[in-house]
Amino acid sequence: MISADPNRVIAIARSWLGTPYHDQASLRGVGCDCLGLARGVWREVVGPEPFSIPPYSRDWGETGPREVLADGARRMMIEMPPAEACPGALVLFRMKPRAIAKHVGIQTGPDSFLHAYERLGVIEEPLTPSWARKLAFAFLFGKWVAVFFGKRDALIA
Repeated sequence: MISADPNRVIAIARSWLGTPYHDQASLRGVGCDCLGLARGVWREVVGPEPFSIPPYSRDWGETGPREVLADGARRMMIEMPPAEACPGALVLFRMKPRAIAKHVGIQTGPDSFLHAYERLGVIEEPLTPSWARKLAFAFLFGKWVAVFFGKRDALIA
């Protein structure tokens, strides 16, 4: 897997600025939630979504044995240590201690990110120390690339 051009990821993400907040939606200019923003950027950067997203809870205090968002991202993105998150990365936040990571944004600069927030819609704001403390996972948008070796082909991961 190779990473997508971070400048393209950021430009596409910024084209969603001002989109109203709408739970479980993913339509630029019409409505989206934080995951819907990431899904919309994915569709433009990478292509069709590889699997359908089941309904999900908005409860940021939800606990459980699995990091559902992170597990899903691992299936189709390049994971990196959260401390190394860079512009163009998908960032996942744990909004409450001991809760699962349920808020998603896209880092737009070393100290800024873009996300969809209830009542505000899609906004870009500073990655303050408060937000940085909540950062739990980071992933790069990527694409699978077929490489041909004679009669065999392989996917670079």
